[in-house]
Amino acid sequence: MRKSLLSNKVFYMNILVLGSGGREHAFAWKIAQSDRCDHLYVAPGNAGTAQVATNLSVNPKDFEAVKAAILEHEIDMLVVGPEEPLVLGIVDFFRADQECNDLLIVGPDKSGAILEGSKDFSKSFMQRHKIPTAAYQTFTADNIEEGYEFLKSLKPPYVLKADGLAAGKGVVITNEMEEAKSLLQEMLVDAKFGQASSRVVIEEYLDGIELSVFVLTDGENFKILPEAKDYKRIGEGDQGLNTGGMGAVSPVPFADDAFMKKVTDRIVIPTVEGLKSDQIDYRGFIFIGLMNVAGDPYVIEYNVRMGDPETEVVFPRIASDLLPLLEAAASKTLDEVDFSITDQVATTVVGVSGGYPEAYEKGKQITGLADTGEAIVFHAGTKLSDDKVLTNGGRVIAFSALGQDLNEALSRSYQAINAVGWDQKYYRSDIGKDLQNLS
Repeated sequence: MRKSLLSNKVFYMNILVLGSGGREHAFAWKIAQSDRCDHLYVAPGNAGTAQVATNLSVNPKDFEAVKAAILEHEIDMLVVGPEEPLVLGIVDFFRADQECNDLLIVGPDKSGAILEGSKDFSKSFMQRHKIPTAAYQTFTADNIEEGYEFLKSLKPPYVLKADGLAAGKGVVITNEMEEAKSLLQEMLVDAKFGQASSRVVIEEYLDGIELSVFVLTDGENFKILPEAKDYKRIGEGDQGLNTGGMGAVSPVPFADDAFMKKVTDRIVIPTVEGLKSDQIDYRGFIFIGLMNVAGDPYVIEYNVRMGDPETEVVFPRIASDLLPLLEAAASKTLDEVDFSITDQVATTVVGVSGGYPEAYEKGKQITGLADTGEAIVFHAGTKLSDDKVLTNGGRVIAFSALGQDLNEALSRSYQAINAVGWDQKYYRSDIGKDLQNLS
């Protein structure tokens, strides 16, 4: 029988991480460092996770297949990386399963995962619990004319968000009224993002600097992890289409103690208390996307898991063992553990396939992985084929590095990405530059 990591007895755990991206490689990389981790598995994983864990050919959305793997490998803890299995109810599935009732799970159930699964729900949650956010209204194809009228009441830029999951690409921003109307038509009537945009949230634009804050909670207690700033646009200077993320930096210079106290008091505490008052038993990560507007924090969105590529800068800054934190969150004992953070700066730069976030090719051979110096290489869209590492997604590899300051970390990240090659590799050369004069 599994004994608690929080007891004085040393024991070992078998752990399964679900997912195949850079976030999951970062989880595996950090968990594998724990002397209390016995066997570590990732499903389905990638070429990078294969270096620190055993990859399992299991679809995270196939709950029966996940269960079979858990039973076969005697898994003690399940860490759910991506949002989709959470929104589909994987936690509910295992909590109702008699054969897996001892399984520790890091991730919210369906009632908590809707915080990310529905933009409309999350906005109403914020409104209900007096959490600062942008003014908004939600529309469907049936009241699209009212949507046009609401757009007229706003000042540009206009922000339109698909209500459901859209792989990080369901937010569009435009300065032009006619384009905003056209986009609303495309989303609601033409199903630009499929079922995800059957409802669209239109909200006022918040002018400020973005920040990602990561909270781990057991539903009663919480820990705030290192904050990060990510870069979502494909082009230099934050131009072009939204992507899943082109790079990230941690810490963020403007997120000083005074600002983070506002975040804690106005956003983190009301969020955790709001979940409790709504009787949502939330055990896992809450990613709070914020906007710093003239020194005050406003919530842009919630995600119900760690961010990607932010995890690739947050976890390198956690100096202590991650495993006790994960177990404490899953077992509602988070008040009994603590963790430490390095003062070093962490950066990551993401190399992507040519054409991403639109059409791109897979199967390009990756070279130079042995020449990345002091960087930490987190694989995202890669796979092994014989002895070769091939591209297998839009975002291919995140090149992370630690440094005594922002410039040193960035230098190491860029040195690493320049040492590695694949056909049509692309990356942004301006990650973190907007923060250099703030450091």
